[in-house]
Amino acid sequence: MTNPTPKIGFVSLGCPKALTDSELILTQLSAEGYQTAKTFQGADLVIVNTCGFIDDAVKESLDTIGEALAENGKVIVTGCLGAKKSDSGNNLVRDVHPKVLAVTGPHATQEVMDAVHAHLPKPHDPFVDLVPNGVGSFGSAGIKLTPRHYAYLKISEGCNHHCTFCIIPSMRGDLVSRPVGDVLTEARALFEGGVKELLVISQDTSAYGVDVKYRTGFWDGKPVKTRALELVQQLGEMAATYGAWVRLHYVYPYPSVDDIVPLMAQGLVLPYLDVPFQHSHPDVLKRMKRPASGERNLERIQKWREICPELIIRSTFIAGFPGETEEEFAHLLDFVREAQIDRAGCFAYSDVKGAAANDLPGMLPIELREERRSRFMAVAEAVSTAKLQRRVGSTMQILVDSAPSMGKKGGLGRSYADAPEIDGIVRLLPPEKISKTLKIGTFTKARIVATQGHDLVALPI
Repeated sequence: MTNPTPKIGFVSLGCPKALTDSELILTQLSAEGYQTAKTFQGADLVIVNTCGFIDDAVKESLDTIGEALAENGKVIVTGCLGAKKSDSGNNLVRDVHPKVLAVTGPHATQEVMDAVHAHLPKPHDPFVDLVPNGVGSFGSAGIKLTPRHYAYLKISEGCNHHCTFCIIPSMRGDLVSRPVGDVLTEARALFEGGVKELLVISQDTSAYGVDVKYRTGFWDGKPVKTRALELVQQLGEMAATYGAWVRLHYVYPYPSVDDIVPLMAQGLVLPYLDVPFQHSHPDVLKRMKRPASGERNLERIQKWREICPELIIRSTFIAGFPGETEEEFAHLLDFVREAQIDRAGCFAYSDVKGAAANDLPGMLPIELREERRSRFMAVAEAVSTAKLQRRVGSTMQILVDSAPSMGKKGGLGRSYADAPEIDGIVRLLPPEKISKTLKIGTFTKARIVATQGHDLVALPI
């Protein structure tokens, strides 16, 4: 009698960068013959990939670990929270949940696999292990947790900056760029597997290759520099042959980005930049130890828009940073209006344990931080809504994300201006032509007929 295939429950919390770590682990588990379980109770063991960035994320991660322990009992913890220490200097996860089987930090596929092997032995002979080709698998690109038509492509791990509000470098380490050939090989496997939108992610996309001094790598027998500009150019040219999009995330506003914007104007990559500005006032940026000069950001944005008028800029900001005066906050509101930020998110400053900013003078009351966040969002939403209104009457290319009954009842999609899960959506009306159908993962042209909050309403044509 053969032993049943061991099943592993998996929970992935946090950002897209954590999601790609989860994809690597799941790819390895699948290659070794493990199966995934849909519930904690139906699993032989549970892996929880945690987030440890802000207090709410820490609480969610600890609660999820507790739930997995209560319902299953055998739990391995990985991810950013796994690298955090408690007030006593011990491992935070082990302090709160001493019964977990193992704890690792982020980006630790091998350590997780070692823990799995120790508590749930491999089902396959190592000589006949399978390359995953099941549901959600993209051959050499491995398993993806996103819908089949879009995928995240992580190009580096870690960050060289030590912004005072952030503890990510202490958890994920300094910048380590992936070899350019490996990145391009994965991209091609994803496009060949049917991906129509590739979302490039890292902690600092603009800094790709800095750690290896932009050394020349090889792909398809050709030399390619390990640098953001060359990588984006190659990805754009590759995407064009598959009729797919490339979208850039976490792009710091260095002068080098000026060279990437013309590629957007040419249509090689989407005219969309996710730039974490965080603030606008030079004194606040100095206290934050931000790597880019705030005074030049407005000028830089104007230059980008001259080169590429269609450019969409999304960004995140922090309101109520320690020492922030009413005048500095007003400067931030003026910046959002003047820079015409298309999509903006805002956090009230969170005094995360271990962040250097907690020791700065002038910590503001939580109520004031929240009140400023609320005022910021009102201004940001007014800018965004006015820009969306200008889309009415235009025709846009929409990537279909949902299409019940082949789109006969309409569907949901996104334009180039909308990254999945963080920006708006396009609500597609039922097509007027009886013969017109919509299919998930394909593009359709649609005429924008109205706005609805952060979203657009469009008629497929």
